[in-house]
Amino acid sequence: MPRFDEGAAETQEKTKEKPFFVGAETVLLVEDEETIFKLGKVLLEKLGYTVLAASGPKETITLAEEYKGKIDLLMTDVVMPDMSGKELAQRLSLIKPNIKRLYMSGYIANVIAHYGVLEKDIKFIQKPFTLKALSEKVRKKPEIQL
Repeated sequence: MPRFDEGAAETQEKTKEKPFFVGAETVLLVEDEETIFKLGKVLLEKLGYTVLAASGPKETITLAEEYKGKIDLLMTDVVMPDMSGKELAQRLSLIKPNIKRLYMSGYIANVIAHYGVLEKDIKFIQKPFTLKALSEKVRKKPEIQL
């Protein structure tokens, strides 16, 4: 019988992992927690996206009004001071009508459910996230059609 090499089997499984999904679109990242803000920006840029970053809703609205190019995706925290991510998305849709949305939060589902972002067809990513999870969520359809 041939010898079974457990290490070789593990290596083979790792090479079968799906590749990261990359893009070239513009993402508006909104995060009030500095660590996640920096991480999200770096990861999105690593995936090939142009990143416009803001640390809060008011800054985001100003940035969207002043930015003349197309913003393809709003990636926003759900719970922020002054305004929820969903309220921010609604306001931004008046400025950038075709903007897609990806919500993120570190809170558990039952805490953020009342913010209305766990409804069907709403795209959501749990914080903290990995590069792989982020790459998949940003490219996921039908809501996020970049």
